[in-house]
Amino acid sequence: MIVPVTYRTLYKSLVFIGVLGFAQLAQAGSPLSSGDKLAQDAKKQIGVTTSYDPAYRKLEFPRGDVPIETGVCTDVVIRAYRLQNMDLQQLVNHDMKSNWSAYPKNWGLKSTDKNIDHRRVPNLEVFFARNGQTLSITDKASFQTGDIVSWRLPKSNLPHIGIVSDKVAADGTPLIIHNIGQGTQEENILFAYPIKGHFRY
Repeated sequence: MIVPVTYRTLYKSLVFIGVLGFAQLAQAGSPLSSGDKLAQDAKKQIGVTTSYDPAYRKLEFPRGDVPIETGVCTDVVIRAYRLQNMDLQQLVNHDMKSNWSAYPKNWGLKSTDKNIDHRRVPNLEVFFARNGQTLSITDKASFQTGDIVSWRLPKSNLPHIGIVSDKVAADGTPLIIHNIGQGTQEENILFAYPIKGHFRY
């Protein structure tokens, strides 16, 4: 038996299909936030960057990089931001040239060095403080996915830097994506060392 389709029936069907499609889109979830995407892009280095090498290297400019299988803590941050089409090598270089007095002179340099400036934690701390938000270093709830955190390691006082992950430890402490010597890892080290800076850029 063929049931005739009236305009009213057809209209109701189209409305139902439209509502169903909207519901499916809502269930699919919204696009990743910039912080979530930064963390996801940083995680792409896990298992790829498997060693640590602080040697000075001459790099191309812009978007110069050391071999992907190695690097230092800052390279985790640099590579993640490059997947956001933000080149910290170029951005830091330009900001340092325009605001030389704002940056530390720990290395005796009298001018910028595009090979290494962006790979030094103290320079990134100044850049993020100048161009992003500076946030609490004690309030655990203030650390959001994609935030940048820097530390000073005990005894050596060496600077270190990493990215807040979207995953948390059993006690709710956000994990950190970083390279402290064994390649890029995702670990519970947020409060393991004295925190120097907390930034959102």
